[in-house]
Amino acid sequence: MSGLKIILYRLSIMTFLILAMTGLNWPGCEDKMTEFRIKDSPPLDQVNSHYPGNQPPLRPNPLLKLPPGQVEARGWLLSQLRLMADGLTGRLQEISRFLQPDSGWLTLRGRGWEEMPYWLKGYGDLAYLLRDPEMIASARKWIEAILRSQQSDGYFGPVDNRENNDLWPNMVALACLQNYYEFSGDRRVLDFMSAYFRYQQSLPEEKLLPGSWQKLRGGENLESVYWLYNRTGQKWLLELAEKIYRRTADWASPILSPERDRNWEESSFYHGVNIAMGLRYPGVYYQQTADRRLLEAVERNYRQLMDSYGQQPGGMFAADENIRPGYNDPRQGAETCTMVEFMNSFESLLKITGNVIYADRAEEIAVNSLPAALTPDLKALHYLTAANLVACDSSDQHDFQNSGTLLSFDPWKYRCCQHNVAFGWPYYVEHLWLATADNGLAAIFYGPSQASLKAGQNGQTVRLVQDTDYPFSENIRLTLYAEQPVAFPLYLRLPGWAERAVVAVNAEKPVEVRAAGKYVQLERTWKNGDQVMILLEQALRIKFWPGIGQAVSVGRGPLWYSLEIKEEWKRAGGSEDWPAWEVLPASPWNYALVLDEKNPGESFRLLEQKAVPFQPFSLEGAPLVLEARARRLADWKEEGRMVGRVPPSPVVSREPEVKIRLIPMGCARLRITCFPWIRAK
Repeated sequence: MSGLKIILYRLSIMTFLILAMTGLNWPGCEDKMTEFRIKDSPPLDQVNSHYPGNQPPLRPNPLLKLPPGQVEARGWLLSQLRLMADGLTGRLQEISRFLQPDSGWLTLRGRGWEEMPYWLKGYGDLAYLLRDPEMIASARKWIEAILRSQQSDGYFGPVDNRENNDLWPNMVALACLQNYYEFSGDRRVLDFMSAYFRYQQSLPEEKLLPGSWQKLRGGENLESVYWLYNRTGQKWLLELAEKIYRRTADWASPILSPERDRNWEESSFYHGVNIAMGLRYPGVYYQQTADRRLLEAVERNYRQLMDSYGQQPGGMFAADENIRPGYNDPRQGAETCTMVEFMNSFESLLKITGNVIYADRAEEIAVNSLPAALTPDLKALHYLTAANLVACDSSDQHDFQNSGTLLSFDPWKYRCCQHNVAFGWPYYVEHLWLATADNGLAAIFYGPSQASLKAGQNGQTVRLVQDTDYPFSENIRLTLYAEQPVAFPLYLRLPGWAERAVVAVNAEKPVEVRAAGKYVQLERTWKNGDQVMILLEQALRIKFWPGIGQAVSVGRGPLWYSLEIKEEWKRAGGSEDWPAWEVLPASPWNYALVLDEKNPGESFRLLEQKAVPFQPFSLEGAPLVLEARARRLADWKEEGRMVGRVPPSPVVSREPEVKIRLIPMGCARLRITCFPWIRAK
């Protein structure tokens, strides 16, 4: 262990013990009744008694989402939701031409495609999470319009979509209805969806999902069929599920192939958003077949994709529209839609398998890539966000598949992302806490929050409060509130990067755990005021990327770090209420890190650790700063307005060695996160 790691770990242990001695409320502190176990997953063969999950013959869910509103964000997470409500998502009806009174979703005449349900899927859940009556009423207007649109044969939605035999927009609308039902219990939704699926079942095979987006994204429809089956038990729905999976594009076969490489521009399998969604579909169908080869296909395709195009931090892959052979440098970027859909796929696979790795992948995107896709006030976004990005300008002087403005922050542009970004943070918050198959609770995504749920054999209501600044801190405190003692298992996720953790329950001796990528299961009879202290050691980690010339990235805990590049914000159109912005570099960016190959961590130190502000994901608000050794690299230059490809390492520079500042990747709109490096003398 490097000197920096030792110092950080000792400081963390001291902080942990001080908090344990001064901050815990210990009723019955003489008891040592907690059973600690390490688990790969909550049970895969049990069924929760209190929340709807998979009914036989579907495979049981180890983890289940709680109804909207039972998980509440606090701290910096609540800030994201409030900024959303006051920003683009909450006020998008003011400026989006797709959310006006002439929308086909309201009038049933003319165009009404994916945009409205994309937005409503996130806007509705945002309203439920914030318990905002005006927003709930606004969402309800669109929900009621969808319910009114159903025809006698069960079809629903704008007539243009029916004339085009396009079921894709309805797949997104079904997700809106499901969320609404889980919040309200309005049984009209069940009858509505049953009638619609009868319509789908009546279609000749060749008429169901004949092509285009609906065929590539049919797994969304499949998930909705399972959702309804689990609430009604109608056996014919499983026959429809088999039919839908047969008609959906084949995502179980390898995604990348030589033939598709040759025809990458025409291949819809190479479209970034399609990949982010389709990757999970074999795993969704696994619930019905129990064929583990489907889960193996998900992982094989993920590894193939990331080994070829994901050689960068932040959890994304290079697809500035489609993935393109030869364009795997971290400057290529990913679409904002791809980010939120990739997160959603991992959240879905997490509930199906219980595997911690899917939570790790969703979290990596959420706290590193997603924040920089929008301005800090969440009032504008851009189409593409890259791991290496030195100008968010409005020119087309970038080597992307599409031309035109793709990088400037603009509330008026980027049609699909403008609407679809809405569900990223709300869905993430809803997965902070999940119910488990054995009537327990799992802490999945750590962050300031609380959850109220039914737990234990008799379904007693308990409330757990999570106090933490995670991911900007490694200390987490959970406090339980219950009217009566209640026995249930509490699962704590141990992220894959957390090689060392410490867990303490009340006055019991802290337990050191080395089980990264698994769960700690705490089994006990819980009493009001019981507390659990968790320390997840956020050790410095250095990652080399063999696919881009052994470039290097620096991480600490769940966060990756970027060069701090000063930002010049320039107006680039828009209106006074809804301005568009270019963000240009106001300081040098072409640095190579100086590394000791045998002890690379010795080249870095934690320079600053500040209180977490209302919006931590900004240049000024960055709560953590690392210091690194570096030299300028004169030959690493812009190509147009685009950062040059990362030079193969090790490199040589005659420039003087300097100290540079690294900030969390999600705080940096301009960023270098994949660095060339120089051998330290």
